[in-house]
Amino acid sequence: MPESAWKLVFYTMSWSYSTYLLFFTSYSFFHDPPSVFYNWKSGMSVPTDIAIAYLIQGSFYGHSIYATVYMDAWRKDSAVMVVHHIITLALISFSYAFRYHNVGILVLFLHDINDIQLEFTKLNVYLKSRQGGYYLLNDCRLILVSITFRFWFRLYWFPLKVLYATCVSSLQSVPSIPFYFFFNALLLALLLMNIYWFLFIVVFVVKVLKMKEVNDVREYEDEDGSRVAAGLLRAHEAESNDDDAGHHISAQG
Repeated sequence: MPESAWKLVFYTMSWSYSTYLLFFTSYSFFHDPPSVFYNWKSGMSVPTDIAIAYLIQGSFYGHSIYATVYMDAWRKDSAVMVVHHIITLALISFSYAFRYHNVGILVLFLHDINDIQLEFTKLNVYLKSRQGGYYLLNDCRLILVSITFRFWFRLYWFPLKVLYATCVSSLQSVPSIPFYFFFNALLLALLLMNIYWFLFIVVFVVKVLKMKEVNDVREYEDEDGSRVAAGLLRAHEAESNDDDAGHHISAQG
C-alpha cells in the first residue's frame, strides 16, 4: 500500500508537469506531433524545463529497476515489468543524448496518466475492507474508466501521435536522421508491452464480473508460488555454497 501511494503521488506530479509543458507553454507537440522534429539538429541544446522532466523520470525508472528486482514481490508480469523499465530508461537516456527530447515529453504524457489511474485503483482495492466494512469505490467503474483511458492514450494516441511522428514525420523533416531504426524499435516494443498489460486488465475485469471479487491476476497461485519460492531458495543455497567453496580455495591459496 505505501508503494502504491508513493507511485500515485509521483505519477500525478510528473503527469501534471508534462501537461503543463504541452498545454501551457509554447510547445505544440501534442496538437502538432510532426513539430517534434522541426529545426532538429544534432547536439542542439535541451530546454531547461524539459531537462528537469528528464532528470526526474530517469531517476525514477532507474530506481524502479532495482525495486522490481530486489524489493517488490515477484509476480507473473515482473519480468515484463523489468524489461519495460529498462526500455523506458534506455529511451529516456538515449533520446536525451541524441536530442529526441521533444518526442520523450509526448511519450511521458501519454503514459503517466494511466499509471495514476492504476495506482488509484490499487489503493481502493487495498482499502476495500476495514473493520468489517466494504469501502471499495465502485470496482467496475474504476476499472472500466482505467481501460478506456489506457486504450485511448496508449493504444490509440501513442501510435497516432508518437509512432507516426517518429516513423514518418522524422524522415520528412530530417531524411538522414540518426538511430531511426533503433529508437523506433524501442517504441514499438513499448507498444507491444502496452498491449500486453491492456489484455491483463481485460482479464482482471472479466474475473471481477464473474467472481465478484477483486484480486491481482498477476499474483502466482499458491502452488506456483511455492515452486517459485523453492526454486529461488535452491538457487540461493547453491550460490552460497559456491561462495563458501571459493572462499575456502582462496584461503588455501
